[in-house]
Amino acid sequence: MTVEQSGADNARWVLPLGSAAADGWPVAVDDTVAGWRHTSLHVATLAAGEERSLAAGEWEHVVVPLNGSVRVRPDDHDDVVLAGRAHVFAGPTDVAHLSRDVAFTVVAEGGPARVAVCGAKARTRHTPAVTVVPAAQVPVELRGAGAASREVRNFGVPGVLDADAIIACEVVTPAGNWSSYPPHKHDERRAGVETELEEIYYFEVRPVDDAPEGADPVGYQRVYGTGERPIDVLAEVRTGDVVLVPHGWHGPSMAPPAAHLYYLNVMAGPGPERAWMICDDPAHTWVRDTWATQAVDPRLPFGDDT
Repeated sequence: MTVEQSGADNARWVLPLGSAAADGWPVAVDDTVAGWRHTSLHVATLAAGEERSLAAGEWEHVVVPLNGSVRVRPDDHDDVVLAGRAHVFAGPTDVAHLSRDVAFTVVAEGGPARVAVCGAKARTRHTPAVTVVPAAQVPVELRGAGAASREVRNFGVPGVLDADAIIACEVVTPAGNWSSYPPHKHDERRAGVETELEEIYYFEVRPVDDAPEGADPVGYQRVYGTGERPIDVLAEVRTGDVVLVPHGWHGPSMAPPAAHLYYLNVMAGPGPERAWMICDDPAHTWVRDTWATQAVDPRLPFGDDT
């Protein structure tokens, strides 16, 4: 693939903060984006008491406080308060799932907050219409080993969150490590092997404690395709940036030595099965075998003192 094609793919699938804003949401990704069909993401920073609303229609949603606490006011249902956290590296958070057809408002509760709202097109209305997963019930997985160690918070996966189509989780990667590795894909429906899911990556980046004032923390994301379905993305990402993965191998997500990397993943697809089944790039899957002889990075799991 030529450099010009790679640049075109970056321009299409990499959305720097503010480049996909709408209706008071600095990040607003949905099926109005050309070539995007099944998932959505809205992110906003709110002053104390400030609010944002979303219609629902065929979309189900998961509300994820990134920092601070939020009140969720669903139409025709009781409010729920999500306690949140100081920042995305401080551990899991409460989340709320809202069925399709349930419009709602989010309000910053007790102070400023930043909130993400993940969405997916849902075929059926879910019961109950509003579900809360408390932070204490979010499974935290330490995946990989050595420089491929990362922490995965599985708040929105099958078996944890009962939903129609959406799959969502958070990943935190210590400075100097790689995640979404080995590169993998989930863009074909192959029974028992792979599910067809498009995916949103939303990033936040935090400098290491000894970084000087004015440091510019960044991370990197790679997406590449097959001969039949080419795509070529190599993106430098900062807090608030989004990378869309319509198909192809994705990974690694790279945290340079000077910055910790966080990303929120949102996935859904056209198939009837709500499942995350992946296929590794055969050229890189051997990396998994090396983890058996390596320790998990001792900086994990991240917590309130991070």
